[in-house]
Amino acid sequence: MGANNGKQYGSEDSDLSMRTLSTPSPALILIPSPSPLSPQTVPNGHESPSPSPTIPGETVALVHAPPGTQGCKRSSKTHHTVLIDFLPDPVLLQVFAHLSTPQLCRCARVCRRWYNLAWDPRLWRTIRLTGESLYADRALKILTHRLCQDTPNVCLTLETVVTSGCRRLSDRGLHVVAQSCPELRHLEVAGCYNVSNEAVFDVVSRCPNLEHLDVSGCPKVTCISLTQETSVQLSPIHGQQIGLRYLDMSDCVSLEDEGLRAIASHCPRLTHLYLRRCSRLTDEALRQLALHCPALRELSLSDCRLMGDFGLREVARLEGRLRYLSVAHCTRITDVGLRYVARYCPRLRYLNARGCEGLTDQGLGHLARSCPRLRSLDVGRCPLVSDMGLEVLAHCCLGLRRLSLRGCESITGRGLRALASGCPELQMLNVQECEVPPEALRLVRRHCRRCVIEHTIPAFY
Repeated sequence: MGANNGKQYGSEDSDLSMRTLSTPSPALILIPSPSPLSPQTVPNGHESPSPSPTIPGETVALVHAPPGTQGCKRSSKTHHTVLIDFLPDPVLLQVFAHLSTPQLCRCARVCRRWYNLAWDPRLWRTIRLTGESLYADRALKILTHRLCQDTPNVCLTLETVVTSGCRRLSDRGLHVVAQSCPELRHLEVAGCYNVSNEAVFDVVSRCPNLEHLDVSGCPKVTCISLTQETSVQLSPIHGQQIGLRYLDMSDCVSLEDEGLRAIASHCPRLTHLYLRRCSRLTDEALRQLALHCPALRELSLSDCRLMGDFGLREVARLEGRLRYLSVAHCTRITDVGLRYVARYCPRLRYLNARGCEGLTDQGLGHLARSCPRLRSLDVGRCPLVSDMGLEVLAHCCLGLRRLSLRGCESITGRGLRALASGCPELQMLNVQECEVPPEALRLVRRHCRRCVIEHTIPAFY
C-alpha cells in the first residue's frame, strides 16, 4: 500500500506545476482585529499576528499555492531530516485523520508531500468550522472548491458539515454546500441566525441522503420543506418526501403550527425531533406528528408552554415506539395527559416533566405501573409529588437509574428509603432544595453504591 501511495503522490507532484491548486490560509478567513497590534486567535487556539489593518472590515482570505520544488532545492543544503519524515504515508494519514479542519490546512503548507497527504479525499468526509469571527461563507466556498478539483463542481466525499456558532454564516454559504455536496448526510448550523428557509430548503432538496439536520437557534427558519422547483420535478409515485431522521429546531422561535404540519408531511422518517422553546406551537400541531411520523422515538417539547393534555393525547398515538419524551415546564400538563402517555407508550425509557406543577402522586403511580422499563425520570418542581408516588415508583421501576426530585417539597425520608430498597441500580439522585433527613441519604448511598447524590444538606457528606 505504501508503494502504491508513493507512485500516486509522485504522479500528482509532477502534475502540480500545471494545475492551479491552492490551500486556504490556516487563519481560515478570520475577521481582522480592531487593533493592529493585538494578536488574533485562529481556530485551533494559537495566536498569530493580526492582519494588516489597511483594509478595515474586510476578511482575510489568503490563498496559498502548494509548496514549490524550487524553494525546497534552495533550502536542501540546510534542511535537517526529522523523525516524522521517516513515517510512511499511511501512518501520516492516520495522524492527519485526528486533526481539525484548520489544522489540516496548516499541514498542507509544510511541504509538498504533506500538501498531497492533507488533501487526501479520505480526510475530508467532515468540515468543522467554529468561531463567531469566522467568515464561514468564504471558508466553505474555498474548501469545497478545493475538494472539487478531482471531480469538477461536485465533492463526492464530504458527508458532514458543522458550522455551529458561526454567526457570520448566511444563505450564500449553505447554497455553496447544497450545490457542491450531493452526498451530504449531516449538517449542523446551530446558532447561525442569518440562515433562512430558502437556504435550508435548497440543502434538503439537493442532498437526498441528508439524515441529520440541526438548525437550533436559527430564528429565520420556520419550516423544513422542498423547494418549489424540486416539488414540481418529483412524480406522484416518488412522493415529496425528505429523508431526515434527526431534526433539532430548538429555539426556532418563529416556528408555528403550520410549519410543523409541513415538517410532519415532508419528513415521515423522523425518529428524533427536538422543539425546545418553540413557544408558538400548540396542541393542534402534534396531531400531524402522530399521523405522518410513525417512527418517532424521541420528542422534546420542553418550554412549549401552550402544550397541554390534548397534545399529550396526540403524542400517545405514537404508541409503543416512543422512548424519550420531554415536556419540562409545560405547565398545562396534568395527570390526565400523563395517563395517556403511560397507557399507550409502555416502552418509555426517559421522561422529563420538570416544572409540570399539575402532576400528582396519582399520575406518577400510573406512569410507574404502565412503564416498568423507565430508566430516567425528572419530576423536579412538582410540589404535589410526595412519598406515596415514590413508593409506587420504587416498587414498579426496579431498573430506574436517574431520578430528579429537586424542589419537591413533599418528599421526606420515607420515600427515599423506598427508593433505596427498590431501585438498587440508581446512579443519580437529585434532592436539592428538599427537606430530607441525612440518614435517608446515607441509606440510599449504602444500598445504591454507584449513585451520585446531589443535595443541599450540610449535614450529609
